[in-house]
Amino acid sequence: MISNLYMMKRTYFLVFCLLMITAIKAFAQDYILLPENFILHKDDNLSLHLISANQFVKQDELKYEASKTAKFNIYVGSKKADLTSLAKENAMPIVTFKVENEGLNMISMVRKSITDEIERDDFLKILDDEGMTKESEKAKNGSKDSFREKYTWYMKSLVEVGKNSANNFDKPLNEEYEIILKDNPYKGNYGDDIIAQVKLRGKAIANVIVILYVKTASGNIFAQKLSSDKAGQVYFKLSREGIYLLRSLYMEPSKDKNADFETWMASYTFAFSSSNEMPNTYKEFGFGDKH
Repeated sequence: MISNLYMMKRTYFLVFCLLMITAIKAFAQDYILLPENFILHKDDNLSLHLISANQFVKQDELKYEASKTAKFNIYVGSKKADLTSLAKENAMPIVTFKVENEGLNMISMVRKSITDEIERDDFLKILDDEGMTKESEKAKNGSKDSFREKYTWYMKSLVEVGKNSANNFDKPLNEEYEIILKDNPYKGNYGDDIIAQVKLRGKAIANVIVILYVKTASGNIFAQKLSSDKAGQVYFKLSREGIYLLRSLYMEPSKDKNADFETWMASYTFAFSSSNEMPNTYKEFGFGDKH
């Protein structure tokens, strides 16, 4: 009797795990740049992690792979440095280096495009979950059993070094798809408004969904769904201390004959602390081993 009950519980647990894996796979995978510390002093070492995540919950940590990296740079004011020369193959964290320039330092990485085949039901779920009603209806009316989707990821992270002078962090990088912070969160106080802008091929784009996630030191994650206005802008408040993630996805029929759809995914991480001091954010906020 006890043995049968154990087997039933074990079976239910395995089924639950399989359902969870299926649910996770149905979402488009996010790649996120995550510094170990967002608030540093000049000449501190900055270790940068690359993680895959689902709704800001870490799924895996990735090693640095030059073959999958299109661009990897750090920007401080008018200065730009190529981090590919510092990153070592298979390194994890992907790079560690000394920050020498005070002010806001913005790190940007672009992953090379990949094309993947997705089964019809999984693809339709992704479209529905992302709120892409028009694309979902078009796909549902078709007869395809699977879809080939071309993905490109654009990642940014903003850290403060020594002082929070702006240093032109709000200038676009003219990527295919990108999120641009228009306000400096490191100068902000509780309740302050922050504006971010979404651009596609250098032009502001309206009615694009941007999800704001805030992860606190307690491990709680708070999410807010935003939609860009005619100027491509979204508005939110510095509502609590923690790590902030802005995440957006844009999809359209592909001009590449080898894909049905092309998807661009943009993410942007930064932090907010009223005291302008934070613990080791990667570990203390639940992304790494505290020990």
